[in-house]
Amino acid sequence: MSVLVFAESIDGNYKKSAFEAVSYAKALATQMQTKLITLTAFTDNASALSNYGAEKILVGKSDALKTADPAIWAQYIAATATAENADIVIMASSANDLYVAPLVAVKLDAGYASNTVALPTNLSPFTVKRKAFSNKAFQFTTIESAKKVVSVAKNSFGIKENAATASISDFSPSLNESNIKLQSVEKASGTVTIADAEIVVSGGRGLKGPENWGMIEELATVLGAATACSKPVSDLGWRPHSEHVGQTGKPVSSNLYIAIGISGAIQHLAGINASKVKVVINTDPEAPFFKAADYGVVGDAFEVVPQLIEKLKTFKANNA
Repeated sequence: MSVLVFAESIDGNYKKSAFEAVSYAKALATQMQTKLITLTAFTDNASALSNYGAEKILVGKSDALKTADPAIWAQYIAATATAENADIVIMASSANDLYVAPLVAVKLDAGYASNTVALPTNLSPFTVKRKAFSNKAFQFTTIESAKKVVSVAKNSFGIKENAATASISDFSPSLNESNIKLQSVEKASGTVTIADAEIVVSGGRGLKGPENWGMIEELATVLGAATACSKPVSDLGWRPHSEHVGQTGKPVSSNLYIAIGISGAIQHLAGINASKVKVVINTDPEAPFFKAADYGVVGDAFEVVPQLIEKLKTFKANNA
C-alpha cells in the first residue's frame, strides 16, 4: 500500500499547485505510515519535488503523453497507481487535473473527493473536509471504496518544505492511443497567471473602457499580481476571456483579490469566494460586493487607484 501523487509540469516547470499537492501527499503518507510515490512527466526539474517530501520520483517519457489528451493522462496515472500498489492518488486542482482526476477514479474504480482542504479527519472510514456550494460552505465526505482519488484545493493546505533525498527514474508505461486528437493549444500570456497568482487585481465595467486598463496593469505590476476581469468586460472584448473570473469563468483562490469597478454579481462572487482576503473599490456603497468583501473603499477608482499605486511604490521604496 502506498500514496501516489501526480505533480503536473507545464513546459518542464512546476506551478505552486504541484508543490502543494506533494506537500499534502507527504503529510498523508506520514499520517498513514506508508511510502510516497511521486509521478510527473517530461521535465528535467523533477528534483525540485524533493524539497517537499518526494522520495521516489517517476518521470514519464512516453511519447503518447505529448498529445495532451486527458484520456491518455488518466491511463498513465491509473497504470502507475496499479503498478505501485497505491490505494490513494493525490492530485492538484489545476484546470487539467480537475479534468483528469475523475477519469482516473473511473479507471481505478475509486471514490473521488474534489476541493479537499485538509488532511483526513479519520482514516477508517476515510473522511476528508471539502469546499462545497461554490466555496460558501464545507462538508465532510467519506470515501468507502478501496481505492481513492483526492484533489487538493488551491491555497488550502499550503506548501510545506520537507527536504528529502530523492531517487529519480524514467518511467514509460504502455499506453493505448485514444480517439481524441489535439488540433491546437492556446496559452494565455503574461508574467503571472490567474490560477497561480497570490494576488489578483480585477476590473469591471466601472473602468468604462479598455483604454483605462493601464492603471489596473500598473497596480498589478506593483503588487506582483495577475490581472482579471468580470464577465461583462470579457464579453465586450475589453479583455481576453482567459482573464474572466467567475462561476462561468475561472475560479480564483488567491490570498488577496482586489475588485475595482465590479458590482459583485452572484456568479462573480461564486468564482472568488475561495480567496482569503477580498478588497472592493466601487462608487456605489450598495454594491453587492461590499457584503462579501473584507475591506471596502467607496470612491472613484480613477482617484483611488492612482493614489494606491503611489502609496505602494513609496512603501516598497522605503522597505527595499
